[in-house]
Amino acid sequence: MAIDQKDALFSLVKSLSKSEKRQFKLYVGRLGGNVDANFMSLFNLLDKVSAYDDELILKKTNIKKQQISNTKAHLYRQILVSLRFNPAHQNVRAQIREQFDFAAILYNKGLYKQSLKILDKAKDLALNSGENNLAYEIVEFEKVIESQYITRSMSNRADELAEQAKELSLRNIRISKLSNLSLQLYSLLLKAGYVKDDKDSKLLTEYFEKRLPKYKLSELGFKEKLFLFKAYLWHSLIKQDFLSSFKYARKWVDLFEERPEMKKQNPVFYLKGVNYLAESLYLIKYRKKFNKVLENLDFDIKNDNIVLNENTKTLSFLYYNQNKLNLYFLEGKFTKGLIFVEKLLDEINKYEEHIDAHHIMVFYYKIACMYFGAGKNEACIFYLEKIINNKELKMREDLLCFSRVLNLVAHYDAGLDYNIDKLIVSTYKFLLKMNDLHDVQRKMISFLKNLSNIYPQDLRKEFIKLHGELKKYENHPFERRAFLYLDILSWLESKINNVTVESVIQEKAKKLLK
Repeated sequence: MAIDQKDALFSLVKSLSKSEKRQFKLYVGRLGGNVDANFMSLFNLLDKVSAYDDELILKKTNIKKQQISNTKAHLYRQILVSLRFNPAHQNVRAQIREQFDFAAILYNKGLYKQSLKILDKAKDLALNSGENNLAYEIVEFEKVIESQYITRSMSNRADELAEQAKELSLRNIRISKLSNLSLQLYSLLLKAGYVKDDKDSKLLTEYFEKRLPKYKLSELGFKEKLFLFKAYLWHSLIKQDFLSSFKYARKWVDLFEERPEMKKQNPVFYLKGVNYLAESLYLIKYRKKFNKVLENLDFDIKNDNIVLNENTKTLSFLYYNQNKLNLYFLEGKFTKGLIFVEKLLDEINKYEEHIDAHHIMVFYYKIACMYFGAGKNEACIFYLEKIINNKELKMREDLLCFSRVLNLVAHYDAGLDYNIDKLIVSTYKFLLKMNDLHDVQRKMISFLKNLSNIYPQDLRKEFIKLHGELKKYENHPFERRAFLYLDILSWLESKINNVTVESVIQEKAKKLLK
């Protein structure tokens, strides 16, 4: 994930590990003159300071003002070249590209046979790794060389290369269409949100089927299947068909289980697949399988089954901890979860520069829910207000909507009802503006609005009445999502039976044998 820093060079220097800095100095030191060069003086300075400052560069180095821009550009490039040689950044794609470059050098020297030999090995590696774009480039280069390195088998070889190029081109077009479709579906979710009725659902399916390329599953390679399952997953999630989303997330992860080496070659895709699988299991409340997926992810991380760099470390942190919070919710262990939350908040501070604002707000919402479930309403409100007062959050409007509804409930539970009328009005207006007012939310807000008109002795009766009205939406295809963000039914049951929310959810968890 990107580090949000104003100066690109400063960000790069600060992202280097101790071993990467050591390797850079060794790389630069291969020529004695580089040690005292301007770019090394700049590197040493940026490594020590906590913020980028042009004036400090002029003061602490021999770099002149007009030299700063070129020196920075040169240092930036030298660091990237050094990192390219670092084993930690070597992967199959890098190996294939390196072999391609070697073949190009041999070709330019007229050593055609040697060049073709290297390309053939690189092509096998690319095909076995599912790197079809690179394989296609290699085949095109082979065609160029073969046209100059003429042998008696040239006609057969030409046909063979032409057929390979045609097949790879078709595969790449299909992969492109499938990856475009999954990206378009994600964009659709951000713009329009989840489907709200049968009409929306029908339009979504038409949109999906119109853009889905024709295929035979048996003919698809690893990457094609990956993007196919990803597209179906997004289609299922937007339709709120969580059972179907579990099905395709399972297929996605199974691709990697069948070919474990792909976990290291495509760690980001693997981590995302595991996250969607866990999320789908959480949505259908399949606790035992959810726990198993989380255990497997933890095992893969601890046993280096995934390549861990700054990007994948951040993703691992995000996905594991978000789903660990979900496990506490599934089990109803909110009080126990608060111990985990304390440690998590420290970890979030360490990763703050690597995590975007949206994901931090997701953490805050889940943490607020943990405090709410544990009966710590004021702490719940504290984290909800971090979300509500964040004016820069442009996506996940559903997060903003449910934060406001939970905020109302937490204020009521905490006895902080002196300004609840204002909160109700502002929440109602916000939901209308967001066009995300579900029947569940409407009935909940209406109930809280009328609380002041209900006599204390009639309160339990009104809770029972509201519970009955909302219960019918529990399995509604387009309303049930409201209960996944905020378990209103369990809260009402706790009020009716005069027990804690935590005890209600724990009893429900015991009944879930899955």
